[in-house]
Amino acid sequence: MSQAELVWDLGAELGEGPVWDDARGVLWFVDIKGRRLHRFAPSTGARDSWDAPDQIGFALPADDGSLVCGVRGGLYRFDVEAGTFSLICPVEADRPQNRLNDGYVAPDGALWFGTMDDSEEQKTGALYRWSGGVIERHDDGYGVTNGPCLSPDGKTLYHHDTLARTVLAFDHADGQLSNRRVFAVTEDGFADGPSMDSAGVLHVGLFNGWGVARFDPSGERIGTIRLPVQTVTKAAFGGPDLRDLYCTTAWLGNADRRAEQPTLGGLYRVRVETPGLPQNRIRL
Repeated sequence: MSQAELVWDLGAELGEGPVWDDARGVLWFVDIKGRRLHRFAPSTGARDSWDAPDQIGFALPADDGSLVCGVRGGLYRFDVEAGTFSLICPVEADRPQNRLNDGYVAPDGALWFGTMDDSEEQKTGALYRWSGGVIERHDDGYGVTNGPCLSPDGKTLYHHDTLARTVLAFDHADGQLSNRRVFAVTEDGFADGPSMDSAGVLHVGLFNGWGVARFDPSGERIGTIRLPVQTVTKAAFGGPDLRDLYCTTAWLGNADRRAEQPTLGGLYRVRVETPGLPQNRIRL
């Protein structure tokens, strides 16, 4: 495993949601509070950014070449060529204090995503699945949601109750969840965005934990990938062989630490031994 390399010192207030787009050979990620969508091309070093309509929690590739984005108030389609956002459908019109936070694409092309109270005070966040134009709520009562992601065999779904520093696990079959249980607790930081490698090891960003925690399928903590900044929000596998682990970070909540940690909010990359899983595309 290599040392963490800073590849884009963009100073994101709340960098999040890295996702590898293999068709384009680029990494997409967002700055939620900055309301920006970012694209990094490692082969050329090109960096591009777009303003989002509101706070944007994720941007995930779809099968038609567009991105489906979780923007406060709804799901949006981002036309990559035109650089424009258009509303697909509203989300949680009955919970206007909420915003969308993190998302994942299952092998069947379904989008799973979570919501949260923007003030992080009320437990009004929920876990949803969007497929065939239908949104279904599968769990509720979160302060801050993060994830989810699936095990390599698709039988276990992981989702985080971040304020409780808890990684939850569910049995998953045919888009349905059961047997909700505690999988792990991250005592050295808040359990932020998760990603899965091909060996079934769950990688969990540690907000205020200086790195990425690694858990084996039994829930045992087997190590930590250290970064030089304390607020790591999510790590995702990318590159041609899926062995480049891209980590988003943030200065939100730590603005007073920016003098001693000037690269808070930067995008980092770590070279790892075990590759991740291929990124699925949303079936529209």
